[in-house]
Amino acid sequence: MAVLGVVLEMARAVPNWMHKLSTVATWHLDPETIHLNHGSFGACPDEVLDVQTGWRSAMEANPVAFMLETYQPALDEARSQLGKFVNADAENLVFVPNATYGVNSVLRSLEGLIADDGEIVVTNHGYNACNNAVAVSAAKANARVVCADVPFPVHDPVEISSAVFDAITDRTALVVVDHVSSPTGIVFPIDDIVRELEPAIPVLVDGAHAPGMVDVDLTALGASFYTANCHKWMCAPKGSGFLYVARPFHELTQAVAIGHGHNAGWPASSRFQAQFDWTGTDDPTARLSVGAAIETMSSHRADGWEGIKTSNRNLALRGRAIIADALGVDTPVSDGLVGSIASLQLPAGSDSADNIFDPLMISLRRKWGIEVPVFAWHGEGSRQRLVRISAQQYNNLSDYEYLSEALVAELNL
Repeated sequence: MAVLGVVLEMARAVPNWMHKLSTVATWHLDPETIHLNHGSFGACPDEVLDVQTGWRSAMEANPVAFMLETYQPALDEARSQLGKFVNADAENLVFVPNATYGVNSVLRSLEGLIADDGEIVVTNHGYNACNNAVAVSAAKANARVVCADVPFPVHDPVEISSAVFDAITDRTALVVVDHVSSPTGIVFPIDDIVRELEPAIPVLVDGAHAPGMVDVDLTALGASFYTANCHKWMCAPKGSGFLYVARPFHELTQAVAIGHGHNAGWPASSRFQAQFDWTGTDDPTARLSVGAAIETMSSHRADGWEGIKTSNRNLALRGRAIIADALGVDTPVSDGLVGSIASLQLPAGSDSADNIFDPLMISLRRKWGIEVPVFAWHGEGSRQRLVRISAQQYNNLSDYEYLSEALVAELNL
């Protein structure tokens, strides 16, 4: 935290808002609600929000000095802390508002390199927004989208990687694959997939859920592109994500929003980073608070981040077992493929609205005070209905027991 004080001193701001991080974070969550959907938008501890408020106060005290003197050094420091967390050289990292922005930036940058009739491979577990972005860029490049049909339920990681490899042809120009799939909560065998395809075929990993949930080592992974959110399992403020780009693609990769960095009009450490470090005036305090989120969450437990990831995963597995037993359904994914989110198929005959506003999800919120996603899943030739739980440090087993009671009542089981 001393670094933040030095940076603020550069802007002649008095860092009287700084405080020692508490050993246990305080969650700014409605106590009348059972929160089982950390996976969608995350949640940010009060200690981190306080740091963000301090950045905002310093910025508003002298916006010009802050933006022109404080911002870039502070951003570089936050990038350095992020690099240590995901084991990546800071020079290969840029901040983005979210993983969707990162995916779009890579796709837009590659459109000119994809040959006519080239192919971009995605999977049926991909995030809808990102698959939409692939479709748009493929159309611009006169390319074809190929969807790898990854099975669900699935119990062997080889089934996942084999489905991706089966979709590869001599026309494949890019593979877009999740690290942790959003709808099904599966931890993909991303190391095996990248090892097999790179460097012959560049891989863009959508790691939206991964950092803070599972181990992320970008140097060891070796993917050409990796983008993720800091606001989910790292618990940073919303509006903070990152994009990793391997060095051979630095000159090619541009932010979706073209700004001063395009012609070296912004003094970042490289043209690649300048493309993203200043895309226009916005509120940069979320990304500047990423280091505080890493430190705050680590202080939750004596065993730090490893303890957080392990305890969240164990809780997700136990919660999943409680719900599966209450509903009389099988767990669709082996334990080894589960992180801190897990999806379960609801009993056969349970129909679903084919959109993000499932009536059961709304009823669980309004009648039972439970936040948990329920949605349609198209697989095995029929439409299924899934409920996806999350596990974070503020959850306990009674949350899943209560959800089980609500589901049994709502589904008339």
